[in-house]
Amino acid sequence: MITGFENYLRSHTPLTGEEIGKITATARRGLLQRNEKLLQQGQICRHKTFIVTGLLRTYGIADDGREAILQFSPENTWILDAESYDKQVPSRFNIAAVEKSEVLMWTKDEYDTLLEELPVLRQLSQQLISRSGHNNRQRLFTVLSASPEEKYDNFIHQYPDLLSRLPLHMIAAYLGISLKTLTRIRHSRLPR
Repeated sequence: MITGFENYLRSHTPLTGEEIGKITATARRGLLQRNEKLLQQGQICRHKTFIVTGLLRTYGIADDGREAILQFSPENTWILDAESYDKQVPSRFNIAAVEKSEVLMWTKDEYDTLLEELPVLRQLSQQLISRSGHNNRQRLFTVLSASPEEKYDNFIHQYPDLLSRLPLHMIAAYLGISLKTLTRIRHSRLPR
């Protein structure tokens, strides 16, 4: 499990082996089963989490009971509820495993200490935060302005490897369209 994370750090930063060892030494390892929650609405997000293997989703439940998926996080990505984590307030969202997943977790205090001690890690974190902001803004624009067909096309272009890993109802919940609409779009694209 640690090796995959070490390889990730080596490919994204100039951290030394000793610095990488310091980061991994403070990590807590976790294994999530399919549908197991990493964070439940109402809890405070106390960990910054790296997905070594597997796939997680961040979602909320609308007043009418529908699931609205905000984000999918596959292997070699980070996940947390940033507002809950930063402010240490109850989360409005859930984070759960879509498939069996191995994760590494750091408490806020542990990770903040690492950021202070390792400027290169701080720089990586800032780049990830910036990229997340850009991606979220683009996603919001797509959700607000695109047709269902355009939303689906954008999804398959952006996440082609996730299509076979996700049930259709989750893709529909991510796109903000009904399962019936998603099925219609997919069927219209089948070769005749």
